[in-house]
Amino acid sequence: MSGLGLLALMGAGVFPMPVSAEISRTVQRHRQRIEDLIAAMTVEEKAGQLNLLADPFRWMPTAVNPLDGTGDPARVTAMIREGKVGSLFNGIGAETGRRIQQVAVEESRLKIPLLFAADVIHGLSTIFPVPLAEAAAFDTDLARRTARAAAVETAASAVHQTYAPMVDVARDQRWGRNVEGAGEDVLLNNLLAAARVRGFQGDKGLDDRDAVLATAKHMAAYSGAIGGVEYNTTDMSEQTLRGVYLPPFKASVDAGALSIMSAFNDVNGVPASGSRKLLTDILRGEWGFEGFVVSDYTSEQELVAHGFAEDGRDAARIAFNAGVDVSMVSGLYLEHLPSLVASGEVSMARLDEAVRRLLTTKAALGLFDDPYRGTDPVREKAVVGSREHIDLSREAGRKAVVLLKNDNQILPLNKNQKIALVGPFADDVDNVWGPWTIWGAPERRVSLEAGFRAAMTDPQGLTVARGSGIETPLDGGIEEAIRAAANADVIVLAIGESQKMSGEAQSRTEIVVPAPQQALVDAMAATGKPMVILLRNGRALALEGNVKNAQAIVVTWFLGEQMGNAVADVLFGDHGPSARLPISFPHKSGQQPYSYDHKNTGRPANPDLPIEEYKARYRETTNTALYPFGYGLTYGEVAYGPVQMASDQLAWAGTLDVAVTVINQGAHVAEELVQLYIHDRVASLTQPGRLLKDFKRVTLRPGQSETVRFSLNARQLGFIGEDNTYRIEPGLFDLWLAPHAQGGSTAQFRLVGPA
Repeated sequence: MSGLGLLALMGAGVFPMPVSAEISRTVQRHRQRIEDLIAAMTVEEKAGQLNLLADPFRWMPTAVNPLDGTGDPARVTAMIREGKVGSLFNGIGAETGRRIQQVAVEESRLKIPLLFAADVIHGLSTIFPVPLAEAAAFDTDLARRTARAAAVETAASAVHQTYAPMVDVARDQRWGRNVEGAGEDVLLNNLLAAARVRGFQGDKGLDDRDAVLATAKHMAAYSGAIGGVEYNTTDMSEQTLRGVYLPPFKASVDAGALSIMSAFNDVNGVPASGSRKLLTDILRGEWGFEGFVVSDYTSEQELVAHGFAEDGRDAARIAFNAGVDVSMVSGLYLEHLPSLVASGEVSMARLDEAVRRLLTTKAALGLFDDPYRGTDPVREKAVVGSREHIDLSREAGRKAVVLLKNDNQILPLNKNQKIALVGPFADDVDNVWGPWTIWGAPERRVSLEAGFRAAMTDPQGLTVARGSGIETPLDGGIEEAIRAAANADVIVLAIGESQKMSGEAQSRTEIVVPAPQQALVDAMAATGKPMVILLRNGRALALEGNVKNAQAIVVTWFLGEQMGNAVADVLFGDHGPSARLPISFPHKSGQQPYSYDHKNTGRPANPDLPIEEYKARYRETTNTALYPFGYGLTYGEVAYGPVQMASDQLAWAGTLDVAVTVINQGAHVAEELVQLYIHDRVASLTQPGRLLKDFKRVTLRPGQSETVRFSLNARQLGFIGEDNTYRIEPGLFDLWLAPHAQGGSTAQFRLVGPA
């Protein structure tokens, strides 16, 4: 479909973006202008539109991106004036944004506005929990609301596009970028991808003052890197690619995302940024995507290092013809597209198509109507870091806290207790935001110590000691911690990873608590005092020794600026824990990659047997998780009754109603997440032992019961077949209504084939 196909889809009312009629009107007003601009452009100016550079005028975040050779403001100003730049990224600020835009729309020949983009991953100024933590809430509306708040701040700071959401399904916890996604399950990734796209882009059209363009990344299978090594090759079956790694991108496109970022990795020998199959045949041919594809940071240039292109010119040719429309930072398109078109290696039609896609998106964003949108310093000051957004950050934080263990009901803590808060994160504020935070306000960061003192009846009842560094011991640290614990009723240990241990290029060989912290925990355990472990982490961890054996274990992730308050809200019982694991915590690091939906194999292991020969398992542990996907406790005690089914057969075109009664037998209110899993007993391709198909949340007072109902249809039971298409096969299925992926009440039903 040509670039103008976008307009046809809009006019037909089937374009998937919210309020498509409004977007259609916005773009239609500029349809002829776009064509006139393309006709008037030189080849060099067309290449310039597709040239994306780092913003040298507003703060360049060298902490997350290396400096590039174009970082001279005078040089970039001249390039904008000459039509050699179409977009800038990772600069924010309304007032300076206006001055930069003025050069483009008042001093360049064609007066085309610039597109400003930024890495707004989990908040601009107001920092929300990292995406993996937010995924633990299993709450699509929460994900939409935090993305919406981030978009409001971003749009007011003269930024039109965010390089989020990351929708890579991640199943190897050694990989550092788990922290940016939604975990290991396809359904949860699909739902949160769509929710975040809708949140960023809003429901009033992209030209609304509070909308920013969402960019689903990284297409594709970036998270499937062999060994969990960042940037590594990916080698997988077509069924796994299409059944696991591509669906969240399709969900993003269906939700209206008009930008996709290509990935660094190669997929089965073809670098993703040079893959016509991924970026044209599937993305556009099969899914009907009509936006533009942007490379990741120099990913098209890296085709040379991959051994897929001879030099920069060859890399530009391959990436552009594969479907990468916009080149990030490398400058290869600006340098080589004119000669590639002149030689016929790139067609003028393809060049016009890419420019049309970018200009159409600029029109949809309202930049042709108001190139200075988002450049009002008064509004910027009013919305950035607003009280409403700060309160939402705290709400999101407490909804992301996962309770893994609570022996003897040690939690919630008593606000009158004497507490020793020990560990490298006890009073730390440098690791509350999490990775990919660029523009947060340091003065708003809340430490655990501050959150605890604010919650306690007598703040003097809290004693604080670091005890250890994050990856190195502290001289005298353990002795200090022992003194702090001497008069305490309970020891709370704040341990785990720094935010620099998660994120891009932060793969780990062992996903364990660092040794100096483990030694601190051992020393605290020797005191005989009850211990609560607070894990700070951006991935699943393999828990060992006294960390694993503590009376209580709480996963607190990186919860953003309100971390201390959010954790205190849960630990002291003002709000009960309600989150569940979006990733499986393994018994051992060596189980990676691991996900709950692994296959049974021909020799399935019995998880109840410690030793079992000639079965699919390791010598040292069972083929299970210590804490599986979907796991999380409440302060209540929820029991599940048997599965209730209206029938044991599901008609091909019908639905099957299933239900389970859950009761809170505890003394506290419980917020339970009831999860529906299925297993296809016999299929033309072997199927996972369990697959999540739905979930529902229910709040139960002490003693209260409620029947939770689901409706299942045949469409939910299919899979990618050997012919790489989605197929549904009749037969026998297992079904669980469960609190997590390794438990629950079970039943069977049969899907009856069409008559």
